[in-house]
Amino acid sequence: MYTFSNKLKIVSIVLIILGFVGVVSGFMNSHKSFEEVEAILAEESAHHGGHDQDIVHADDAHAQVAEHHDQAENHVDEHKEHVEHVMHQMANRPWAALYVGAFFFFMIALGVLAFYAIQYAAQAGWSPVLFRVMEGITAYVFPGALIVFLISLASHYIGHNNIFIWMDHEVVAEDELIQGKSGFLNVPFFIIRGIFFIAGWSLYRYFSRKFSLAQDEANDDSNFKKNFRISAGFLVFFIVTESIMSWDWIMSVDPHWFSTLFGWYVFASMFVSGITVIAMVTIYLKSKGLLEFVNDSHIHDLAKFMFAISIFWTYLWFSQFMLIWYSNIPEEVTYFVSRINDYKLPFFGMVALNFVFPLLLLMNSDYKRIPWFVIMTGIVILAGHYLDVFNMIMPATVGDRWFIGLPEIGAVLLFAGLFIFITFTALSKAPLLAKRNPFIKESEHFHY
Repeated sequence: MYTFSNKLKIVSIVLIILGFVGVVSGFMNSHKSFEEVEAILAEESAHHGGHDQDIVHADDAHAQVAEHHDQAENHVDEHKEHVEHVMHQMANRPWAALYVGAFFFFMIALGVLAFYAIQYAAQAGWSPVLFRVMEGITAYVFPGALIVFLISLASHYIGHNNIFIWMDHEVVAEDELIQGKSGFLNVPFFIIRGIFFIAGWSLYRYFSRKFSLAQDEANDDSNFKKNFRISAGFLVFFIVTESIMSWDWIMSVDPHWFSTLFGWYVFASMFVSGITVIAMVTIYLKSKGLLEFVNDSHIHDLAKFMFAISIFWTYLWFSQFMLIWYSNIPEEVTYFVSRINDYKLPFFGMVALNFVFPLLLLMNSDYKRIPWFVIMTGIVILAGHYLDVFNMIMPATVGDRWFIGLPEIGAVLLFAGLFIFITFTALSKAPLLAKRNPFIKESEHFHY
C-alpha cells in the first residue's frame, strides 16, 4: 500500500500556493489604462526605429490635420482601435495562460484514461501491473475537466469573452461567418456538451475503478468481464466526445478556422503526454521500492509507446500543416501565418521537442530501459506538448502579446501541484497491485 509522503504532499501544496500567487499577480497586472497601453506602444515603436508611429501614436495623425483632415481622422480612429485591441489582448493573457495550464494537465489524465481503456479492451497481458498507476492518474479527469470547463465559462460570465470571441454577441452580430456556425457555437449548447463529456468520462472512470478494486476480492472474473465490456463501449464514446471536445475547447478559439484532422491531432498530443506521465510516475514509485513487480520490460514498453506516439503526432502535425500550406487557401493558411510570424520560437521549438528529441533519444532500444533516461525524455516531451497547447490557444487570444512569464509559469505550478496532490492521494487509497486480474501473473513475468 502506497502512503502519500508528507514531503511530496508539502511539495504539491507549495506548488499550488506559488502557482496561485503567480496567477493572481498576472490578473492584477493585466489591466492597463488607455494611456498606459499608448505609452507602451509608443516605446515599442521607438525601439523599432519609429516605423510604426503613424499607427501607434496619434500625434503624427494630428500633425497632418491642416493638409489632410479626413486622413488625420482616419489615423486617429485607427490608432484608438489599435490601442483598444492591444488592451484587450493584454487583458486576455492571464485568462489564456490559466486555460493553457488547466487544459494541459487535464489532457494528460484523459489520455491516460483512454490508454487504460485500450488495455482492458485489448485484454493486454503486459500492462496489468501498471493499472493502479493509471487509476491514480485518472483521478484527475473529473476535477481537471471541470476546471477547464469553468475557466471557459468564467471568461464569458466574469471576464469579457477573453478566450472565446464567439461568446460575444457584439462580435457575432458583425461576423457573418460566426453567425453561420451559431447553431453549434452558442453558450447553452456549449454548456450541455461540456456536461455530457465530463459526465461520460467521469462515470467510466468511476465504474472501471470500482470493478478493478472489486476484482481484488472476487472469486471469479465477473468484475474483469464487466470492465472489459464498459471499456470497449467507452472507447467508442471517447473517440467521438474527444473530437467534439477538441473543437469546442480548443479549435473554437479560432472560430473562422477549422481542420478535419484536429480531433486526431489533439488526441495524439494527450495520448503521448499521458503515457509519458504513466512512465514517470511508475519510475518514481519503483525508485521508492513500491513497484517491485514492475521490471525493465514494462518501462521499455512504455518508452516504445512514447516513441511511437511521438512519431504519430508528427505525422498528424505534418499532414495538417503541409496540406494547408500547399493548398494556400486564405481562410485556412492564416492560422499558420500568425503562428510563424509571431510565434517562431514556440512553434518550431514545439516540433523539435515533440519529434526530433524523442526520435533521437528513444531510437536506441537499450536507452528505453534506463529509468533516468526515460525521465529526461519525458520532461522534454511534456515541455513540447505544453508548447503545443500554448500554440493552439495563445495566438487567437493574445496575438503577438505573448510571453512566458508569471501568469504562464504560475498556471503550470498551480495545476502541477493540484495534479500531484490528487494523483498521489488516489494512489494511496488502494494496493498498487491488481492482484486478482486474470492477466496479472503474465504481467508480472513479462520479459523479452
